[in-house]
Parts: sequence; C-alpha cells; structure tokens
Amino acid sequence: MKVLFISQDFSGASLCMRLLREGNQVRAFVNDPLYNQILDGLVVKVTLDEGLLWVEKSGLIVVDDIGFGPLQDRLRSEGYSVVGGSTGGDLLENDRPQCQRILELYGVKTVPIHYFHTRDEAIRFLRSNPGRWVLKQNGQTDKTFCYVGRLSDGSDVLDLLEYYNRNNPCGDNHFILQQHIDGVEIGVGRYFNGHNWVGPVEINIEHKNFFPGDLGPKTCEMGTLMWYTPDDDNRLFREVLAPLEQHLRQINFRGDFDINCIVNEQGAFPLEATSRFGYPAVQLQSVVHRSPWTPFLLAVARGESFHLEWREGFAAVVLIALPPFPFYQHIPRERPLPLGMRVYFHSEPDKEDLRHLHWDEVTVQRDEQGRETFYTCSDTGYVMHVSGMGISLEEALRDMYRRAGTIVMPKMFYRNDIGVRFLERDRGLLEKWGYL
Repeated sequence: MKVLFISQDFSGASLCMRLLREGNQVRAFVNDPLYNQILDGLVVKVTLDEGLLWVEKSGLIVVDDIGFGPLQDRLRSEGYSVVGGSTGGDLLENDRPQCQRILELYGVKTVPIHYFHTRDEAIRFLRSNPGRWVLKQNGQTDKTFCYVGRLSDGSDVLDLLEYYNRNNPCGDNHFILQQHIDGVEIGVGRYFNGHNWVGPVEINIEHKNFFPGDLGPKTCEMGTLMWYTPDDDNRLFREVLAPLEQHLRQINFRGDFDINCIVNEQGAFPLEATSRFGYPAVQLQSVVHRSPWTPFLLAVARGESFHLEWREGFAAVVLIALPPFPFYQHIPRERPLPLGMRVYFHSEPDKEDLRHLHWDEVTVQRDEQGRETFYTCSDTGYVMHVSGMGISLEEALRDMYRRAGTIVMPKMFYRNDIGVRFLERDRGLLEKWGYL
C-alpha cells in the first residue's frame, strides 16, 4: 500500500519505519527543513502536493502531529483516508482553557487553571495568590520551560517567572498557572475512528524529569511504562475518556487520544490532552501490538472497526539521547552539535532486539551486504528509544535495560530508574484508591 506521512518535525519516524518494514511504499512530507534528513536512505521525501498526487485516495495518509487538523478535515472531505487527528483535536491539545471547558461540559473533574497573556500578568497574580502552582505554556512549547512548584507560598514559581521576565528565554507566549494537586500522575488513552473506540484501553506512566529521582527540568519525556486492558469498565477510562466519546465523534477525531491525569483518593483530575500519536507511546504500541500497523491504521482512518490483537503484560521504554538534549533550543548554532554520530553496539542485535529499537532522528546507510548503519542527523540529541516487554513490569524493565546497555555512542545518556517510583510507591497507592 502507498503510505504518505505528513509531519512538522518527523516525530513519527519510528512508526514510519514500522510501516515501511510491513512492505508498504512510504513517502514523507516534512515541513521543517531542519528535520528533513531523518530516515534518509530509507524514506523518499516529497512536497505536500507531490505526496498527495502520489498517494491517491486508495492509499493511507498518516499525520504524526498536531497543527494539521484543518488539512486532515479537508482531505477526508475529499475522500482520502487520513489518520492522526482533526481540527477539534488540535484545539483540545493547543488550547488548555478550551480543553478545560470541554471536560467540564461532559462532567469530568478538572484542576483549576489561570490563563495569562503576558508574564507580567502572571507575576501580579502570583503575588496576590500565594500557593503551590504549576507553570506551563499554552500549546506545544519547550518543555524545559515548565515547572512544578514546591514551596507552599509559590515564591519559587514567582522567582522563575521573574527570571524569565529578565532574560526572555521563551518569548511573550501565553502562560498557564495550574493549581498543584498531590497524587500519582497517570495517563489513559485509546484509539478513536470518528465514530467509536477501537482496540483496548491503554494505561501509561510518564517520566518527564531529566534526571533520575524525578529531579531536574522537564523534558518531552525520558521514558514510559505501558499496559493494555480490554476492560471498558476500567475506572480511569470510565471517569476520564469515556465521557468525551460524544465530543470526539462531533469533531470527527480519528487517531490516538490520551489524557494525562493526577489521581488521588478524591478521583482522577485531567492535566492535559494529547490529541495525536504520542511519543514514546507509539514506540511501545509497536511492541505491545501483535496486529500489523497498516490494517489497523487504515481502519481507524476509514471509520471502521478492527479487532486488534495485542500482547498481555507490561512494556517499558527509555530515551537514549546526546547533549545538548533537552536544551537544544538554547544552544548557539556555532557550538558543536551531535550530527553524524554513529550508533554502535557491543553485540549485534538479533531479530527480537531489533523489534525493540525505535529510531528517531537518524539517517541510514547500507553496505554491500545490505547491513544498515545508523547515524544521528539533527542537532537536538534526540536519537532513539529502547523498549522491553514482559509478563511482569520488573521483567519488562530488565529486558529494556539489557538492550540499552549494548548501545554505544560517545556522551550518550539515559535515565536508569524508569519504573522505580511506580514499583516502590505509586502502584500501591493506585491499588489503594481503586485505579489498579
């Protein structure tokens, strides 16, 4: 089948490779030229017009990020099969106040938030409203900007905002102050085909802090735990996702929809929606799914049901990165960047290992025998993910870290405590509160 990827920065490169390995003809439109080299040697790059002319209405279009909602809606109205999201889906992720209103409309509990157009407005509010606050920006921005306040009077958040005011590292973007709530952070997701849910319910645990022990700045994500449940009566799904079915139908959403929450003894409180493929959620889905991606995504795009076969147990994934990640947006261009670094292995990965290696910002070279060698191709340091799978979470983590330990790149790093907090504390709390 012909598959066209439409992307801003090729976040879905690993999914693109899976579709290619399934025997499809794959081409990609990557809007940002800084990421246009990703998967060079494997995937042909095209302009949007060239890609649409090539894929035709008999093919599949995969949109791997938000920002293309109106285009998706238009292409569907013209008869193309498109999976990824919709205009209304973009709004749920990009506009936190609007998402809050939608959640409240359908009876979902929410966390109090305050929306500001400037830093000065937020600073004045903090001075008048001491307390623990979480600082965010609206839409998709540099995650290192975000901060979870730790002081009860909010003085640490106030100091950070005043620092931003002096140094202007993030522009005068729109700001969100969200009331801090104690509990366990956990996500729930499921695919939606414009009419109904497709496949099982996904439960995930993110690890966003840069350093082990959940220390340091926030990142896009350093690692994730995931498992599936076929139970539509799952409490987290019932309280958070299920009430939004009517809205997803109204906005003709077709793709993976996820909401990250704080759960405590009082219930589940949504923090933010992900109205697109998640990363590294899609890497883990590639491991958990027994069914191939192609017919599954085609069914979601065409609004059809699909019996997804999947593996029971737990999956875990960890990001393998290089400097300057996660601070690549603040590094002067004249500084040395990790372009052209080769990925080495202590021992050659076997077929099962290769299934658990998820390539992100790399190019591929083949020798005369057809063996592939991978090289970094962007200035972010965001190289690859490594996953593991097991009947128990402990087994999945051992499987993951064994593979990560075989990889060699100068100055590479990864978090070595993915899943530790969940095993030592959070799992027991979620069981106590009735969410596991």
